[in-house]
Amino acid sequence: MKLSRLKYYLPRMPSGIYGRAALILLMPVIALQFVVSFVFIRRDLEDITQQMTYTMVRELTLIRNEVTQAEDRAAALARLDPMMGPLQMSVRFLEAGAVPPDLIHFEDFSGRIVRATLAQSLPEFLSIQLPRTKVLRTVVDTRHGPLEVEFSRRRVSVAAPHQLIVIMVFFGILLGVIAMAYMRNQLRPIKRLADAAEAFGRGRMIPYHPRGATEVRAAGAAFVDMRSRIERQIEQRTLMLSGVSHDLRTPLTRLKLSLSMLDDDDAKPMLQDVTEMENMVNAFLDFSRGVSTSAMEEADPCALVSEAVDSWTRQGKNVLLVEAVGNRPVPLRVAAVRRALDNLISNAVRYGTRARVSVAVMQKSLRIRVEDDGPGIPDDLRGDAVRPFTRLDPARNQDRGTGVGLGLAIVADIARAHGGTLRLETSEELGGLQADIVIAL
Repeated sequence: MKLSRLKYYLPRMPSGIYGRAALILLMPVIALQFVVSFVFIRRDLEDITQQMTYTMVRELTLIRNEVTQAEDRAAALARLDPMMGPLQMSVRFLEAGAVPPDLIHFEDFSGRIVRATLAQSLPEFLSIQLPRTKVLRTVVDTRHGPLEVEFSRRRVSVAAPHQLIVIMVFFGILLGVIAMAYMRNQLRPIKRLADAAEAFGRGRMIPYHPRGATEVRAAGAAFVDMRSRIERQIEQRTLMLSGVSHDLRTPLTRLKLSLSMLDDDDAKPMLQDVTEMENMVNAFLDFSRGVSTSAMEEADPCALVSEAVDSWTRQGKNVLLVEAVGNRPVPLRVAAVRRALDNLISNAVRYGTRARVSVAVMQKSLRIRVEDDGPGIPDDLRGDAVRPFTRLDPARNQDRGTGVGLGLAIVADIARAHGGTLRLETSEELGGLQADIVIAL
């Protein structure tokens, strides 16, 4: 069997770091307790019980020899009476058919050892009774019939055979709890680092200061530096694109004023070029803003999608909300999600004749879907479709619009800022593009 197949037979590790650390800490302790308990029971406890039982076998043999020398039961009891005091025993004869069966409780491990030793060392042994008291009764066969001998249980087994196991388990649990408390303090900085990284991946900033062991502090400091560099990069990108786009508005406005003085026939193609440039500038501004124009707030995705669909419907577009599941508020950047939804619907009605929108708020995720009946996007071009400034002429009929290749890039950027992703597939119902914004909650 290959070593890789062993994982199917091993217990699954917990997914959290606390569970794994606890398992790593407790498994050796539990294994050690099992080994010590097994060695103690199989060797020490069993050997001591056998040695004590052998002593009782010699005394039972002596009693049986005295009974054998007597003429009848009365004489036998008379011969045994002076011996019972020093031996701390009591005896009585039983009828031949009144021999009780063995009585050994399930958890009585030493009692089974006593019975096995008596049966092996004393051929006349008939039965043994070990009630939940401090006495032991055994029946041996004699010349005058079955003889029941009663004596203290402690003469064949130790007083507290489980004492070592109980003490070991108690201190094992106590030390395990103490170790878990210290381990929790050591793992808390790692958990805080994971929470800060997860929040930053979803576009949220939570306070974080590196703490803990040297390695954890080093990882935390590296995360803080990385977060600062990413923030500076985003800020620089936003400032650059915003500045360029803002500077372009002034010459575009002058061009519009100059073209307004020309004849309509002469100015029409140039006005079209100016309009296209304005659309490009607006797209650049939307891309540069990204998700920085709105903060996280509790919002109902179903209401947000319904308002967007109604807005497009009032413009005379064939947009229909086909499903809205799970009306509950979730943390979103409302303006950014609305911009992403508008971009998807805009693409759907531009490259197709109708759009179908659905939203589903599940327990751990949010899914917003927009489908159209357009030409769609081939599988090998979907990765390029979400890249900035990428125009897929063969796939999306660019002659129908004046896009600059930023619509899906903006949607993907907004989805990533919420800790989600943009998935592009083929619509099963309409045959065009199916765009899903999936955000983990």
